[in-house]
Amino acid sequence: MAIGRLRLKPMSYDFPPWRPPSEANSLLVRVTRGCTWNRCTFCSMYKQLTFERRPAEDVKADILAAASLYSAEVRSVFIGDSNSLSIKTCDLAAILNQLYAVFPALERVTSYARAKTLLKKSLDDLRQLRQAGLTRLHVGLETGNAELLKKTRKGATPEEMVAGCRKAKEAGFELSVYVLLGLGGEHLSAAHARDTAAVLNRIDPHFIRVRTLQPQPGSELYDAMKAGAFVKASHETVLREQRIMVENLNVTSAYLSDHITNYIPVNGRLPGDREDMLRAIDKHSADLMHTTALHDRFARKDGLTRL
Repeated sequence: MAIGRLRLKPMSYDFPPWRPPSEANSLLVRVTRGCTWNRCTFCSMYKQLTFERRPAEDVKADILAAASLYSAEVRSVFIGDSNSLSIKTCDLAAILNQLYAVFPALERVTSYARAKTLLKKSLDDLRQLRQAGLTRLHVGLETGNAELLKKTRKGATPEEMVAGCRKAKEAGFELSVYVLLGLGGEHLSAAHARDTAAVLNRIDPHFIRVRTLQPQPGSELYDAMKAGAFVKASHETVLREQRIMVENLNVTSAYLSDHITNYIPVNGRLPGDREDMLRAIDKHSADLMHTTALHDRFARKDGLTRL
């Protein structure tokens, strides 16, 4: 559980509803509500929220409330909701300055960011935020395939994804990029894997974090799957897809399967751990052909519809 959830809730503290798994021990600070884009067909998050920027004074009041309870304990902070870099640079810098002023042990502050927002921000603005103490950005690439990016209404092209992410790196941020295994279903799986690897090679992020598509009620893709218009990738296809991607990655990134949706744990640092990662995938692929228990374990992942 993230720092503060139980003790701060009675104080009307405004919590972000979602955060990356890697921020499980972070203090959550809500700077915006909802998503600036909110059109991705695979996403059910924020659908009932109209995007808004919280008043800076309200955010600062939350920070002071947290500091009254946890000042010495907070070493990392996650800023939510989605794409909080969309607020004015001066406002976010002021919030960052306050965080470091009241939490003396603070080492890391992270946020979600959209590639298109990174493109729109000037390099000077991004560097200002980095200097103010925003250390890591989480960016949802999902796929490097142009057709899939368009079909899922991600709102950016492969070129824009590359340019936005590389700009973040140029500004000095640690970059964590997300890939959604299975997004191409049965029909576009191989193209999804190859093109995603190609885009990641051009970005060379610090972290590649994979999730496996488990369509959620409330998303357009879930409705399409139920109607038969989208054929969900089989377990075998997802493993094969991950193998193609790992085999074609030429990056110096940490590769992490740090999400409950993933069928198998594939973790390592590329390029050094590639062969071990491929062996892990191949072993599970072979076992899947004759092990009913493994099929059943994977099928339980398919039932995760309340993420």
